[in-house]
Amino acid sequence: MGIPFLQAMQIGGYVLRQKLQGRRRYPLVLMLEPLFRCNLACAGCGKIDYPDPILNQRLPLDECLHAMEECGAPVVVIAGGEPLLHKELPQIVEGGLARGKYMTVCTNALLLEKQIDRFKPHRRFNWSIHLDGDQEMHDKSVCQKGVYDRAVAALKLAKSKGFRVTINCTLFNDADPARVASFLDDMKEFGIEGVTVSPGYAYERAPDQQHFLNRSKTKQLFRDIFKRGQGGKKWPFFQSDLFLDYLAGNRTYECTPWGNPTRTVFGWQRPCYLLGEGYAKTFAELMDETNWDSYGVGKYEKCADCMVHCGFEATAVNESFAKPWEVLKVAIAGIRTDGAVAKDIPLDRQRPADYVFSRHVQNKLAEIKEAETAASSHLSAAE
Repeated sequence: MGIPFLQAMQIGGYVLRQKLQGRRRYPLVLMLEPLFRCNLACAGCGKIDYPDPILNQRLPLDECLHAMEECGAPVVVIAGGEPLLHKELPQIVEGGLARGKYMTVCTNALLLEKQIDRFKPHRRFNWSIHLDGDQEMHDKSVCQKGVYDRAVAALKLAKSKGFRVTINCTLFNDADPARVASFLDDMKEFGIEGVTVSPGYAYERAPDQQHFLNRSKTKQLFRDIFKRGQGGKKWPFFQSDLFLDYLAGNRTYECTPWGNPTRTVFGWQRPCYLLGEGYAKTFAELMDETNWDSYGVGKYEKCADCMVHCGFEATAVNESFAKPWEVLKVAIAGIRTDGAVAKDIPLDRQRPADYVFSRHVQNKLAEIKEAETAASSHLSAAE
């Protein structure tokens, strides 16, 4: 299992067309965040630390569909916040499917049982349910008891109704490799289609900063996990083999931030899903006017410990096309879990962090207030 063959072929065809057209930078996955509001408050999350006027904002249906058309990426991942809080989510999914996109909705699943009949199964649509490990691990991660049991119940319900179901799992520095491996065994027995794993990224606004992984701990953690699963071959990962090999410290990759462009209520986020250093009004502006060379490991202090899929999966895909024999080698032998790690990118020349969160928040609040004042004036004039 893992990424279906037809999906892999269609995305591969898209990448090949970009290369034949000589495009250096092109998107693979649109990260669409139509809201930041969530019904959980996870300690490791940096997406919900906004004032209520911003948390109350929603990208309307037409803007979501326009973002898909602007971007042109073959895959759309709807995240947040909690997407099921968006009243137009079914229409957003249907609109993406009508445009030939592969649609994924990332959800904590607390509202899935209540809302599932608003959606229809489709071969290009899957639920990606957030589970950060077994019951104890996940409930600790989301800071609320009982969430694991509700998410698993929703997972089983979705499968029974014919939906494609994957899980997304974020791991922190207190993760026990044996327990993670056992959890992945359980998920495989549930019959899920795939697993997306990621090391926890150090959001600067997240309440819990002490449990984020650095690069050396990330590599050792994933080696210890993959060692318990036949070099990773035991489980149906919904990611490329070369990216997983990178997580285990066997490859040196630079970030490809434009591979997963992000559209939020602020606009097109620079430079990536994890860092909101600025915002563009259009996708073309994001691609053409972002100083991409100023971001990434070894270039920017905030990027120093990042090994997350939204930055490096696209790099792995590029290597898959440049060196297909490497894909075959990992597929046959599995991920190497011992021996020397690949040489890492030095950090001695990275520029210092620029803390811009508060400025962007104030600008957005001013924009919201201006819009509300204009709407109020228009209503008064009409009356």
